[in-house]
Amino acid sequence: MLIGVPKEIKNHEYRIGLTPAGVNELVAHGHQVIVEHDGGAAVGFDNQQYVDAGAEIIDSAAEIFKRAEMIIKVKEPQPEECKQLRPEQLLFTYLHLAPDPQQTQLLVDSGATCVAYETVTDGRGGLPLLAPMSEVAGRMSIQAGAHQLEKAQGGNGMLLGGVPGVEPAKVLVIGGGVVGVNAATMAVGMGAEVTILDRSLPRLRELDNQFGGRIKCIYSTRDAVEQYALAADLVIGAVLVPGAAAPRLVSKDLISRMKPGSVVVDVAIDQGGCFETSHATTHQQPTYVVDDVVHYCVANMPGGVARTATMALTNATLPFALALADKGAEQAMLDDKHLLQGLNVYRGVVTNEPVAGALGYAYVAPEQVLLRPHQAA
Repeated sequence: MLIGVPKEIKNHEYRIGLTPAGVNELVAHGHQVIVEHDGGAAVGFDNQQYVDAGAEIIDSAAEIFKRAEMIIKVKEPQPEECKQLRPEQLLFTYLHLAPDPQQTQLLVDSGATCVAYETVTDGRGGLPLLAPMSEVAGRMSIQAGAHQLEKAQGGNGMLLGGVPGVEPAKVLVIGGGVVGVNAATMAVGMGAEVTILDRSLPRLRELDNQFGGRIKCIYSTRDAVEQYALAADLVIGAVLVPGAAAPRLVSKDLISRMKPGSVVVDVAIDQGGCFETSHATTHQQPTYVVDDVVHYCVANMPGGVARTATMALTNATLPFALALADKGAEQAMLDDKHLLQGLNVYRGVVTNEPVAGALGYAYVAPEQVLLRPHQAA
């Protein structure tokens, strides 16, 4: 299979879909890989490293989209990229379609097969291609939040861990999944007073054992969200409903009653955000203020630590990329029910139920379209 890796064009997105090591593995399996010129330069992977791994360097993204049978990316394709996709082509990347009707329509119109990293599952009920970026984003959320709490950044001037004789900042983490546990780990390590909210009692028990009583593990209700948000200096939005738009758990009214200079970091912004006042921002302009509350809502947070994130992502995606390339997309997904869950759009049909429900498309189960591919169009 001919696999193309274009340079990312989203604002301040420095990651790349494959490392040279990933290219080498695909070439060893008999595949061809074409990589856009300087596609990995921002994260320390130069053109020669890709050539040494067996790739061909291509001057333009347009040629990659024209030639490649499979496109491997990091972030969702931008409109100009979507318009270059074609029927019979496979796109393997993060999509986050539920809050993005324009991208969804463009992918449907393209006729391409679109597999989303964020909805591929595993045998333990996890999301193995989302998890490494969730780990990065969870840890970064505390870094970013601590910085925004500085007075010069618009925060209330609280040091996250305090000092002897002065209380630490109060951190609320909404959601006890991968993002939440990594955020809590960083916040505890920096000496903050941490509360985590989740709706799963078994998960709260796990977290209580994991942290040895160093954090408060509270069952999430509307009252609990209000109580702890009003007391917090920093709130991390870490909720996820796989494939679907994030639930809005913190209302505009509640934001208006939070401490002046408090900070919210919405890690769920890729799926629309879990604060009613959230809208996506960029690394270039990461924050805005609503009712004296600083909002950090960068939609590609791991891009800020692009080298770490690129290597972690390739480690996770490579086995699936190899399966797709070795077997062909249809057979690979029929052979692996977990990879099948990643299929979001197939030849003009929406095959992810939460996406279809959120955006008003007819839903067709992925196994149905793969078993009857010619009827899907």
